[in-house]
Order: sequence, then structure tokens, then C-alpha cells
Amino acid sequence: MPELILPTADLADTFAEAVREFIAEGRGGPDDQSLLGDLIQRLGPPDEPETWIEGVLAIERALTEDPPAAFVPATTFWWVDGPVFLGRINIRHRLNERLRDYGGHVGYDVRPSARRRGHATAMLAAALPVAAALGIEKALITCDTDNTGSRKVIEANGGVLEDRRGDKLRFWVPTAPAA
Repeated sequence: MPELILPTADLADTFAEAVREFIAEGRGGPDDQSLLGDLIQRLGPPDEPETWIEGVLAIERALTEDPPAAFVPATTFWWVDGPVFLGRINIRHRLNERLRDYGGHVGYDVRPSARRRGHATAMLAAALPVAAALGIEKALITCDTDNTGSRKVIEANGGVLEDRRGDKLRFWVPTAPAA
């Protein structure tokens, strides 16, 4: 049964496999503004997973404990099924101006070979109580206007469309069940 865990060096090989899949589909290029894209741009491909994962874990720790100036504190979880990395989800503890328009409280990625199996929907459902524990009553989640899959994931988790800003749709998702 898949579950959320904190990033760990124990899954270096399977995470590296997933990153290679992301790179093969074009992630990590100069136009990729996502956290995953930033990670790939900063560390390069995972040619030596055991040492590469040390850089990944350092970046993830810094996002929580001492984020760079343009970032807000955030926690990343991995969605895993036993020893297999399936995806990642990042919960931003608060919003800044840019996140209000572009990124929201939550961003997620499912490795290409694990898509279309319900992992993103389940991963987001598992992460919403974590957001609630951080004091986020409603999470802002955005997706590209043409990303039907992500829109369905957000709506399946109770997301309500607020508006469109540029090429992004903005949804508010409750983080706790209605009382």
C-alpha cells in the first residue's frame, strides 16, 4: 500500500530511476520552474545515486529549515510503495506573492511509469491532513490550463476553482473533512 514518507537515502536507486524518467520527458531544462526542475538543474542527472542523493536530501532539508530568500518554508514527502519511489509532493507552509499566482501551497509529481493509476489523487489526499496540521485550512493548488489530469486530481480532492491567472487555474482545497 503506497504511503507518504520523508525523503530517504534508502531509496536512492529507485528515486534516481524516477529522475531519469523525468529527464527523459524533458524535465529539468532551463524553462522548468518546478522544484523538481530546480533539483535536476542544480544537481544534474543522478549518475551516481548514492552520492547524488546526499545533495537531494540537503536541498530538501534546506527548504524546510532554511529556505533561500525567494522561497517559503516547505516540506517534501515521497510517495512510495515499499522500496519503490512513485512520486513526490511538496507542501509550502505559507504563500508569498508568486505562490499566490503560480505555485500555491502544494506541488506534486508522479514518475512517468507510475502515472494513470490514481497515485496523484491518493498522494494529495494523504498530504492534505499534513497541510491542516501546519495550520493551512484551505490549500491553494494550481495547474496548467491544459493539464486535465492534474485538474481531475485537484477536483477529486474537493478543489473548487477560484479563477484563471495566465496559463494557470487556481483551486482552493479543504485540508480537513467538513464538520
